[in-house]
Amino acid sequence: MVHTWPLTLRDRELVLRPLQRRDRAAYDALRRRNAAWLRPWDATDPEHGRVQPPFATLRRWGERQARAGTMLPLGIVVDGRLRGQITAAPILYGPQRCATLGYWIDRESAGRGIVPRAAALVIDHLFAEMGLHRVEVTVRPENAASLRVVEKLHLQGEGLRRSAIHVDGAWRDHLVFVITAEEIRPAHAGRPDRSDHGGRGVLDRLLTEYPPDTRPT
Repeated sequence: MVHTWPLTLRDRELVLRPLQRRDRAAYDALRRRNAAWLRPWDATDPEHGRVQPPFATLRRWGERQARAGTMLPLGIVVDGRLRGQITAAPILYGPQRCATLGYWIDRESAGRGIVPRAAALVIDHLFAEMGLHRVEVTVRPENAASLRVVEKLHLQGEGLRRSAIHVDGAWRDHLVFVITAEEIRPAHAGRPDRSDHGGRGVLDRLLTEYPPDTRPT
């Protein structure tokens, strides 16, 4: 297992990196502009309602957890502009070696294949560099966009968790989707997706099946 922080992951114009102090204005503007877009999917506190911590608090907490190896909080940057965030947390070691992946994206950037590529980059890192065995994504059944993400990444459904997460002011059911390290097989196994253990197995398969959208941002 190798855990490095700060961490930057790249695929052409897509960069995943830690949030920085200078991102505050862009981050706050994104959250304000996308408040209605993100509301149905944002987790909430069952006692205190919708609580979005200040950027500085969010960043400090994320940095602390990232250095401890229990979280990977990364900004989604496209062509130099912050577009969203993707986070693996909690990251568990020992006999479980698993992580849960969550993400959000600016509405103007949705539908361009950015989130699947970002998720593939993170999953490949968790498997190839951090030695994890399983990555999980939970999705509300109503979230068609996220269902498309897990479909593109070939995550397998494991069923419904009833009242699993407090979202948008109430306890909501979530579907569970999973990928394990064994599903990313080496290229000599004859799979057409060109997967390998060089850290790009999920991403290579995604790019083969769904070439990225290259429209200007």
